[in-house]
Amino acid sequence: IVDRIDDNKDGYLTTEELKNWIKRVQKRYIYENVAKVWKDYDLNKDNKIAWEEYKQATYGYYLEEFQDATDQHSFKKMLPRDERRFKTADLDGDLAATREEFTAFLHPEEFEHMKNIVVLETLEDIDKNEDGFVDQDEYIADMFANEEGGPEPDWVITEREQFSDFRDLNKDGKMDKEEIQHWILPQDYDHALAEARHLVYESDVDKDQKLTKEEVLDNWNMFVGSQATNYGEDLTRNHDE
Repeated sequence: IVDRIDDNKDGYLTTEELKNWIKRVQKRYIYENVAKVWKDYDLNKDNKIAWEEYKQATYGYYLEEFQDATDQHSFKKMLPRDERRFKTADLDGDLAATREEFTAFLHPEEFEHMKNIVVLETLEDIDKNEDGFVDQDEYIADMFANEEGGPEPDWVITEREQFSDFRDLNKDGKMDKEEIQHWILPQDYDHALAEARHLVYESDVDKDQKLTKEEVLDNWNMFVGSQATNYGEDLTRNHDE
């Protein structure tokens, strides 16, 4: 894997080479994931997945069989949400997704034209009082349920400060859609670059800003826990890319 990350074959891994590799691994994971489920949905084998095919494969059984009111309720809530996402991904509006459109449907965070859907779904998930905003308590409740009713741990107090200082940009006590987008899809933050920098910083013993194979292998556990090896999975598979 180290040899393949080393694009220019100079025996060193740079931050740039690591960033490009992590992006490739990410992309490969997404397209493999789509390939894995494709045949489950493309029932008539026309190399497209129609909304009706997806709906039938995903919800058909539940909508017909489930008598339980709570199950019915949750599936009836998910169905229009999926339909809305499917129609946004379906750029030509023919209600049948090509492989690329279906990839956008399953992994909307990777596609520019799906950003509004990602923001909207996040808002709907966290906004319990359904006022169209996320207030500080809703923001905290999404990551911490204070069931004992005791004092909040330090990290929760820090998150409350984060909310006031960095999430609620216009200081009106709540997050609107624009602020939610800034939070979950920050424009100025590149995950792959951040991870590449972290790997170099942690493994670069002689601090020359690049890694030798020895430096990588000496810090192997850091790489096994990172996207550079798909969290270790790539060490056990045959490679052809």
